[in-house]
Amino acid sequence: MARDRRTPDTREDAAAMLPALHILMAMGWEYLPTAECLALRGSERAVLLEPVLRERLQRHRFDYKGETFPLSPDGIDQAIREISGVRLGEGLLAANKATYAHLTLGVTVTEFVNGRKASVTVPLIDWADIEANRFQATEELSVERPGGRGRYRPDIATYVNGVPLAVIEAKRPVSTQSGKAMVDEGISQHLRNQMGDGIQPLYAFSQLLLSVSGAEGKYATTGTPRKFWALWREEEITEDEIRALKSARLLESQKRALFANRSGQARERFETLHGGLVMPTDQDRLIVGLLRPDRLLDMTRRFVFFDRKIGKIIARYQQVQGVKAILKRVRERRPDGDREGGVTWHTTGSGKSKLMVLFCRALLLDRELAECRIVVVTDRIDLEKQLAANFLTGGAFGSDIATKRDGERAKAESGEDLARRIAAGTDRIIFTTLQRFASAAHLQECRNVSDKLIVLVDEGHRSQSGESHERMRRALPNAACIAFTGTPLLKDDETRKKFGPILHSYTMRQAVADGAVAPLVYEERKPVLNIDKAAIDAWFDRIAGSLTDEQKGDLKKKFATRKQVYGAEGRIELIAWDIAVHFRENIATLTPGLKAQLATDGKLSAIRYKEAMDATGMVTSAVVISAPDTREGHRSA
Repeated sequence: MARDRRTPDTREDAAAMLPALHILMAMGWEYLPTAECLALRGSERAVLLEPVLRERLQRHRFDYKGETFPLSPDGIDQAIREISGVRLGEGLLAANKATYAHLTLGVTVTEFVNGRKASVTVPLIDWADIEANRFQATEELSVERPGGRGRYRPDIATYVNGVPLAVIEAKRPVSTQSGKAMVDEGISQHLRNQMGDGIQPLYAFSQLLLSVSGAEGKYATTGTPRKFWALWREEEITEDEIRALKSARLLESQKRALFANRSGQARERFETLHGGLVMPTDQDRLIVGLLRPDRLLDMTRRFVFFDRKIGKIIARYQQVQGVKAILKRVRERRPDGDREGGVTWHTTGSGKSKLMVLFCRALLLDRELAECRIVVVTDRIDLEKQLAANFLTGGAFGSDIATKRDGERAKAESGEDLARRIAAGTDRIIFTTLQRFASAAHLQECRNVSDKLIVLVDEGHRSQSGESHERMRRALPNAACIAFTGTPLLKDDETRKKFGPILHSYTMRQAVADGAVAPLVYEERKPVLNIDKAAIDAWFDRIAGSLTDEQKGDLKKKFATRKQVYGAEGRIELIAWDIAVHFRENIATLTPGLKAQLATDGKLSAIRYKEAMDATGMVTSAVVISAPDTREGHRSA
């Protein structure tokens, strides 16, 4: 029975795969039919397109003592053996890291030039000239599993110079199971494929993984747990540009290749759909944002990194756009030669520390900024320790072999040590607290007029009060100062006045919409307090009987403060009971395992609340006390 062309086709091929392949081809990807792809692979065990990679290497030229030479056949064979020899013995992530190093740094081979032995680094991808690379996309990539367990067939794989960099699972938009999102099914298949009995050789090369379902999609990288698969929100490519790609008509030769093994009806429906303007979906925005050839190479090179503790990480969209915004800003100069600064306002929980790591790594790939030194300023020792650890494990020091000792060396030990490092040091990254900076700023030698300094100020909204910022600017007059904050800034906030405009923002509302943070819900509850004035007066007369009138007045003022009311035991017991009942009836029984947090006005109140909570018998509690606030100019209540 023929399907009405006016009725949307929700089958996987029509709803997700064809739209994905179409928009890839509209962006310049060459469609590679499944049979041709298999012929280039040689067998279902292989995942590289060796003839395509070999062609790329044959075109490469290297310099030696002022002359240019092509790679020898033996040199080409060495490079192919090195990149194709996926070593999964140490695990998938280790193999992926090794291939990532080959992709980004090149492969070293031995050549003999005019009778002399030379080590030559051969790039597999031309990162500078996008057009010099070959971009191919294929579908139904059948890969043999180990031990004769059969085959898995990812829906779409994209190749750059014969190397599979991105894998897409494209699912129908509507599940046969009520309430099940098909994007999640695609994620499940990616995770299954990465298991030991899956198709790990393919995922040892992949840098981007996508799961799409016609109207929506998520992305991740090899080794990403399910809960960290993310949405993509495009901020640079306009909606008109995406719409133009979505509505683009393919060449006749492209359509012949795409529909060679599909029914005439499938082609007819496709051409009817693309006979005019077609509105893009989130699937299209994801594919354009991440797989446009220049974007795929940029994401692979600048926004993927291996953290020693967490594993492989790919940046979320707010981190990508934040890094780009900061890089653009620090390149700018004022007439006096100073670099420009600004504020990165990303809500709490959005990954600001990872953004800093990505920024420091990106500097090394920027010819203009690669020699810049970085000073990271925090307002607490625990934050300094946390950031230093993130920089170390994330490779921000520029080396994967940097040790814990290197991280400790990067921390200024005192104001004098910081002043010395600022004036004449060569450290690429320096960590310091605001207190050490304030101490160093009083020393005459604490000054550096270089324009190759970038200062990253963590929690800049609270750490740059008073004279702190002016001291920093006097010490580093030509540096670019970037403040990071997760606190919403008021219109006339001093942070912007000192650092400059907001370079990039990621609000709580955006984070909640992306599922990056949990929403905050406020429900006001007021305990009913009955005050027995007569009893209070009688109690007061007893304890104040021997005091003068003036002393009695002072005592009344003391006990009339709001803090005393907050700490009153009767009030605490009422609130504790109300919280315990509310938590048990509305939260604990509905969603087991959740916890709650209660902030108090002081340590004594915290202890009293714990005692009152425990006395209800409905909840258990613990007291958590933060370290004292040692910020400059701060006074404890």
